[in-house]
Amino acid sequence: MTPARRDGKRVGYVRVSTIDQNTERQLEGIKLDKKFTDHASGKDTKRPQLQAAFEYLREGDVLVVHSMDRLARNLDDLRKIVRDLTARGAVVEFVKEHLTFTSAESPMNKLLLSVMGAFAEFERALVRERQREGIAIAKKKGMYRGRKRSLSPDKAAELRRRATAGEKKAALAREFGISRETLYQYLKTKHAVSPR
Repeated sequence: MTPARRDGKRVGYVRVSTIDQNTERQLEGIKLDKKFTDHASGKDTKRPQLQAAFEYLREGDVLVVHSMDRLARNLDDLRKIVRDLTARGAVVEFVKEHLTFTSAESPMNKLLLSVMGAFAEFERALVRERQREGIAIAKKKGMYRGRKRSLSPDKAAELRRRATAGEKKAALAREFGISRETLYQYLKTKHAVSPR
C-alpha cells in the first residue's frame, strides 16, 4: 500500500442518526486537520457533510472514519465511495476495522472491503429482523404501545409557533430533545396528535 503524502490532511467523517447522539466517541483521540459531521441516516450517500468532505479532499489526503457502517449502510455504496476516493488519490481509513484503502489496489484489499462491508450490512439486517420479531411478539401479547410520544401537545404547539417565527430548526431540535426528522413531523402535523 502506498501511504498518504506527508503534507496531506487527515480529514474525519462522523455520522450519527439523530441530533442527540454523541458524535465525540467516534473519532475520539484521533488527530485530524478537519472534521465533517452528519446528523442523518446512512440509507444513501446524499448527506450534506459527506458531500462537503468529498469536495474538500485532495490527492494525498486521508479520510478517517470510525467504521464502515458510519460511511455507508450498504455494500454497493461503500465500495463506490472507497473506489471513487482512492481513484482521486485519497486514502480511506476505517479505525474500528483497522483497514486502510489506497489507489494501490490489491486483490486482498478488494476482498477485505467486500467481506467486511457485507458482514456489516448482514449484521444491521439481523438487528432489524430481531426488532421486528420482538415488536410482533409484544403486539401479540398486547404489550406493544409504539414509541412514547416525544412532546406533549402544549410543547408541540410551542415548537410549531417558534419554528414558524423563524427560529433555527437545529437549535429547536436540540432544545426539545428530538431529532430533526421528528421536528419536521411535528411541523407537518397541525393537529393535537403528535407523531410517534
